[in-house]
Amino acid sequence: MMAPTFRRPLTDPDAPSDAQLLAAHVAGDDRAFGLLMQRHADRLWALALRVMSNREDAADALQDAMISAFRRAGDFRGDAAVTTWLHRIVLNACLDRLRRIAVRAAVPLPQDAERSADLAAPDDPERDAVRASIADEVTEALGRIGADQRAALVLVDLEGYSMDEAARILGCAVGTVKSRCSRGRARLAVLLQHLKEVD
Repeated sequence: MMAPTFRRPLTDPDAPSDAQLLAAHVAGDDRAFGLLMQRHADRLWALALRVMSNREDAADALQDAMISAFRRAGDFRGDAAVTTWLHRIVLNACLDRLRRIAVRAAVPLPQDAERSADLAAPDDPERDAVRASIADEVTEALGRIGADQRAALVLVDLEGYSMDEAARILGCAVGTVKSRCSRGRARLAVLLQHLKEVD
C-alpha cells in the first residue's frame, strides 16, 4: 500500500470545530469526516510513521485507524478533545498491527521520511546532515525498543503531549506512562551511547 498524501487545509475562522465535524458525520453529513481527517492528517500520519518505523506498515495502520474512527464516531463522548481521541485510535491501530506482525527488529525510516522543522534549517548544510543522520539513528533505535515504551516516548518526547494527555491517549495510568518513558529512555541511552561522542 502506498503512503497517504495529505494537504494541510487553510485556516478558516468560520470553519466548524472538530467536535462539530464529528457530530455532523454521525448525523449523516457525507463530507464531514473527510474534512476532519484532512485537518489532522499530517499529525496522524507522523504519529503512525514514528510508531511503526516503516511507511507501508504506518499507512496500513493509519487506514485501519481511519476506518475505526469512521465507524466508532458515534461512541465519542466528548470527555477528551477530538484530536486526543483520534490520536488514541491511531496509536491503538499501530499497537494492534505491531502485535499481529510481532515487529521487534529495527526498521529504519526511508531517507525521505518527514523530519521535524528544527532539522530543516538551511543555513548550515553540514550541521543539517549531521542532525539528519542522528535523527535517523534515533528513529532506528526507537524501532528496537518495545512497542509500549515506543508509543509513550513518541507521544511525550516527539509529539509533545503531557504525561496526563499521553495517559488518556494510551488508556493507562499516568504512572504507567512515566514508567514506560523512563524504561524507554534508559534503553535508548544504551542503544545511542555512541552518539555522546558527537558534538
